Amino acid sequence: MEFQLPEYSLRMMLPEIVLFLAALVVITFDVVTKRKSGTAVGYLAMGGLVLTAIVMATTGYGRGFGNMFIVNPLALFFKVIFIGAAFMAIGSSFGITQKKIVNHRGEFFGLIMFSTLGMMFLASSRELVSLYIGLELTTIPLFVLAGFFKDDKRSVEAGIKYLIVGAFSSALLLYGISFLYGLTGTTDLFQMQVGLATKQIATQGNMGAIMVVAIVTIVAGLGFKLALPPFHQWAPDVYEGAPTPVTAFLSVGSKAAGLVAFVKVVVIGLYSFYEPLMKPNDWGIMVGVLAAVATILGNTVAIRQTNIKRMLAYSSIAHVGYMMIGLLAMNELGLSSVAFYMFAYLFTNMGAFAIVTLVEERTGSCDISDYNGLARSAPFVSLSLAIFLLSLTGVPPLAGFVGKFYIFAAALKQAGSQAGQDWLYWLVGVGILTTVFALYYYANVIKMMYFGKREDPPKITLNPPAVAVVVIGLVGVILFGLYPAPIIEFASNIPLSYGFIVP
Repeated sequence: MEFQLPEYSLRMMLPEIVLFLAALVVITFDVVTKRKSGTAVGYLAMGGLVLTAIVMATTGYGRGFGNMFIVNPLALFFKVIFIGAAFMAIGSSFGITQKKIVNHRGEFFGLIMFSTLGMMFLASSRELVSLYIGLELTTIPLFVLAGFFKDDKRSVEAGIKYLIVGAFSSALLLYGISFLYGLTGTTDLFQMQVGLATKQIATQGNMGAIMVVAIVTIVAGLGFKLALPPFHQWAPDVYEGAPTPVTAFLSVGSKAAGLVAFVKVVVIGLYSFYEPLMKPNDWGIMVGVLAAVATILGNTVAIRQTNIKRMLAYSSIAHVGYMMIGLLAMNELGLSSVAFYMFAYLFTNMGAFAIVTLVEERTGSCDISDYNGLARSAPFVSLSLAIFLLSLTGVPPLAGFVGKFYIFAAALKQAGSQAGQDWLYWLVGVGILTTVFALYYYANVIKMMYFGKREDPPKITLNPPAVAVVVIGLVGVILFGLYPAPIIEFASNIPLSYGFIVP
């Protein structure tokens, strides 16, 4: 049999190539200018991301390298989120790069771009090996970024913890993937889905302990990446210790990448093992329990936090729970609702962390008490943060409300249309109830800003890139809350990606 190389199309990978070259240019520029470029290297990095987005918009859908690399609605939608998160993270970083990262600005921005590159490869991957490589390219730069402040013990601790947890979760994920390969003889996700369904029929649904171990280890490995309880212990410490723009990027970009990996491996690859009829080889109820724990634990523990970054860390754990509720809706609304939720979360969380970065630069602290009376000295900053926090709560007419409504509607439709899915009613009830808990700790920050008593509230210095990030976040939160139709229409094409079908 003659060996043939797979057909490839570099055109479909052109956005990734442009981003890779742009990251190299950013690092080289900083070195060539002898680290004296000031803000120029940051603007160059943001320009590289804009160029990547323009190239991506003109590339369209298609396949490359056989069926290993594919651009479909799922990949394109999340690539927009990845690029947006990187752009806003870099825009929020200008203050700290002027004060704390004077000699390594190029590396700092370049690592964010390389991590984004890994996310984009992950989104377009159709088979398990390239998906895993994309996931590692995403997380390895983040290990370095989390511990970028070498003189700060908390930052070094964050980097080490993230490295250890990341390595452990990768090992678990590879362990589970090896079982799937052993059962099907393929790493192609679509062929694996068909192979598992065929083997399931041949064994009359009883595939033994191997399938149970595979599902548990894969969910655990991806659960670490998503900070899904009980695999969340690293998140608060890493979020607190990492540079705040990196924390923002972790909370949105890295989470979206983990979400894509979860969708591809579990929701799509293990699609036939969702039903309760597949016990003990089903993953639906197990993920449902984890989602309920995430919303309860995240929202209740966040109430006790005195550090705003830790509060937002536990908040992000709760938001992962809400996203899992949407993923459990295996209907035409399921994936599209999660995609819209993640899109709204991009503007909301990146905007909130941009404000936190500005306040931290002025006060040197992330204590919630530092926000006392902030509305008197920084009305724009306070109003912006209040809007972002209300959107995270899910207050109409902001984008966060539309995202939660869409997710709960998808889960309720699944519960009402599929036999044996009544437990989803309870899960939605838990989600709605814990949203009320979230209102308490978000509103507490707003109360402090507007009604807290402080003789000398900090005056916030606004730099143009950070203001641009805050304005972009405000426009996204308000505009897509009032007029979500274009994004919902785009997201509605994503269920076509269940079978990796290119329209």
